Amino acid sequence: MPAKKQKEQAPVLIHGLKPYVEKKGEKFMGKKQQKHFRAVLEAWKSELNSEISKTVTELREEHENHPDPNDRASQETDMSLELRSRDREGKLIKKIEEAINRIDSGEYGYCETCGVDIGVQRLEARPTADQCIDCKTLSEIRERQMS
Repeated sequence: MPAKKQKEQAPVLIHGLKPYVEKKGEKFMGKKQQKHFRAVLEAWKSELNSEISKTVTELREEHENHPDPNDRASQETDMSLELRSRDREGKLIKKIEEAINRIDSGEYGYCETCGVDIGVQRLEARPTADQCIDCKTLSEIRERQMS
């Protein structure tokens, strides 16, 4: 029986971009990595701005006043949830802009707490990360203990 050919899996795109593949011996956060992560952050920011603009347009166009109180309450609840989501996205845009500023200043990719490399894989998963996984874990443990 012939061996089955394995399908090659396409790389998971991050905001339309292929993940960065580090080359052996490559300097961490060199020009290529900075360029890649700037592109990821800019694409993500663009997606979020587009969603916010779409919501604003929909809210302006949606003037329907339902005579049924249940329909009106449902519409208001939907609108409230949508606005809350967009508010969170606005805060995320601010974090994205801060990350872009860290690229400009040469601080992107390094832990704000201890200064070690955050790592390409962690940055691919969370491009706005400003702490290494160890410092972030400790920070979350402290938060839980305080509450």
